[in-house]
Amino acid sequence: MPTAAQLKESLALPVIGAPMFLVSNPALVIAQCCAGIVGSFPALNARPQEVFEQWLVEIEAGLARYRVENPGAKVAPYAVNLIVHQSNPRLEDDLEVCVRHRVPIVITSLHSPERVVERVHEYGGLVLHDVTTIRHARKAAAAGVDGLILVCAGAGGHAGALSPFALVNEVKAMYDGLVVLSGCITNGSAILAARAMGCDLAYIGTRFIATEESSAVPEYKQMLVEATAADIIYTPFFTGVSGNYLKPSIAAAGLDPDNLAVGGRASMDVSKPKKWKDIWGSGQGVGNITSILPARQVVAQLKDEYEASKRQLLA
Repeated sequence: MPTAAQLKESLALPVIGAPMFLVSNPALVIAQCCAGIVGSFPALNARPQEVFEQWLVEIEAGLARYRVENPGAKVAPYAVNLIVHQSNPRLEDDLEVCVRHRVPIVITSLHSPERVVERVHEYGGLVLHDVTTIRHARKAAAAGVDGLILVCAGAGGHAGALSPFALVNEVKAMYDGLVVLSGCITNGSAILAARAMGCDLAYIGTRFIATEESSAVPEYKQMLVEATAADIIYTPFFTGVSGNYLKPSIAAAGLDPDNLAVGGRASMDVSKPKKWKDIWGSGQGVGNITSILPARQVVAQLKDEYEASKRQLLA
């Protein structure tokens, strides 16, 4: 199992591919890891629960095969996202599967990760926890996590409202573990900016929705290619928790994205739209996405941009 320092050394680019609900799958995770960045997926994407272990077997076999065929290549570890909340009835079963497979990295969300930290640390795995405020960061740090994922303003899906300049500084002042930055990171220069701010890794989700391997429907991928930051709305309407969504997907579901009821989802016909199937999340950095590519090619492009940005600064 990698330590936090070993994790950084094992990567071809300081990036974690974020776990995306209904989008991330084994093919995407394998492609990301083989390209040298951490690939991840939410356990809840594997349905029914029995499929979860099948996905882990598929990922582990795919990475092992790539290592044999490409000796010396940097193959990143994979990660699984667990929703640590009472609303997730699968948590204990999914955690036991993670322990059985010694999943290298577990990403926790929405509640105290203390129980997960205890089990994952037993076999030497790493636990990273999503936070949106300094209060959440302090609680996660107290629970013993190995790293904090700072979900800042502009991130896709359930994002925080704080600027990374505010949250990163406050977290770095009280925490010396791994710090991962999320929010509008869709090109190499943004990855370099995260590093310049003192973060260890960048956390990228939206850019990998528009890949050949992702489970997003073709219309979703094409909408990302055509969208700009002006097409993103931040609202709690659909789930009760504020998140960033594509306005065109809201309009296609028969709603006016500029006039969503203050009362939230409870005030609308719950039969349509199905909140995660018909309403599509996206970060504000979507304007940098101009094509649908294989995930490996996306990573290569990010790496080229990252190196070019470093050269430009040094010049």
